[in-house]
Amino acid sequence: MKIGIFYHGQRTPREEAVKVGEMLQKRGAEVVLFSCEEEIGIVDRLVVFGGDGTILRAARKVSPYSIPLVAVNYGTIGFLAEFEKNETEELVDLVLDENCPVQKRSQLEVIYNGKKYYCLNDLTIMREVSANSHSKTGRILVSINGRDAGDFTADGLIVSTPTGSTAYSLAAGGSILTPDCEVFMLTPVCSFSLRGRPIACSDRSRLSFRFPKDSALVLHGDGIYIGEVGEKDVVTVEKAERSAIFLTKEKNDFFRRLTEKIN
Repeated sequence: MKIGIFYHGQRTPREEAVKVGEMLQKRGAEVVLFSCEEEIGIVDRLVVFGGDGTILRAARKVSPYSIPLVAVNYGTIGFLAEFEKNETEELVDLVLDENCPVQKRSQLEVIYNGKKYYCLNDLTIMREVSANSHSKTGRILVSINGRDAGDFTADGLIVSTPTGSTAYSLAAGGSILTPDCEVFMLTPVCSFSLRGRPIACSDRSRLSFRFPKDSALVLHGDGIYIGEVGEKDVVTVEKAERSAIFLTKEKNDFFRRLTEKIN
């Protein structure tokens, strides 16, 4: 079995990645270390050391190849991490278990100016915030499956998967969605509309966003800048065919881990 180890070069001590790599090699695995996202290649499984941002980047990189990953938390909450720093023995056992449970997490497919982007957590459409310019709320025209769903005047909108929706709830309170829910959430941010409440969309829904004249809004996918949108732009979002695959201790262990993170 070929195991990749991806560690955050600035946050995670290299010694920890090397230590786990040596443990895996002693048990017969081939090990490759990656210190940046661009280095990640084809492996049978990927171990990720880092916080949720590092895990999101790694998942985006390996999901086209259906490579399962498992993470060790070197961040703050580590919502997506299966293990903490002191659980390396258990980590190695799970990585080498070819029959361990897996959890598939849905992703968003975003089309913007003819290019596709994939998001495990969320797509945000937010007003620009700059020290050099006046920032104002924006208007976003939303349609779902070709039908008008609202004209929102707001600071922005968030489209989130069950993974992203639950992460927001950990920070601000709200609905908890299990990873296997067949929905994604559309949430206006500081909307002035009476319809500015979260909308649960079926995973078969196709969302389309248009922007009136003088809009000044910015797109981010999983916290990564995608681009600016204006009057002539259309952004579409739907559930991606690909999923991010996570190795897990127990397939139905979601609420146990969630409780640990909250406490």
